[in-house]
Amino acid sequence: MDAWQWTPDLIWFDNLRSFGTTNYYVQKLFSNNKGTEILPILMENKPLTGQNGLYASAAFDKNSNEIILKLVNPTEKTQTTKVVIESAKKLGPIGKIFVLKSEDLSKVNSLEQPKLISPSEDEFAVKEKTLSQVLAPYSFSVLRIKVMK
Repeated sequence: MDAWQWTPDLIWFDNLRSFGTTNYYVQKLFSNNKGTEILPILMENKPLTGQNGLYASAAFDKNSNEIILKLVNPTEKTQTTKVVIESAKKLGPIGKIFVLKSEDLSKVNSLEQPKLISPSEDEFAVKEKTLSQVLAPYSFSVLRIKVMK
């Protein structure tokens, strides 16, 4: 009898090791960054749903007092996007960014390379209410910006 594992599984393991798939990290980023209130995110006064190959959503998290932006660049080219945050009076000077990306779409995590494709975490400077963010090819980015009281 042949043994096989269904490829959509989020976590793979053997008797001693385990690893999360890229899909696992996408689900984890979404679940840890959902927010409590949906905010509109527009490009040329229309919801950002694929214009120039970009997809996005925005939320406010009242528990952490942060704006959460999720940006997807499914294209093969680097894109720079400018985000103007109109709903906040004042933003904190530093934001956090989590980026999940791969330049080679044939690469996958494995027991030998469990974190080959996993989110990186960094900080970025926030100037006034405008953010200019470079989005790597084939990437999913989550930005968290503190709203000052």
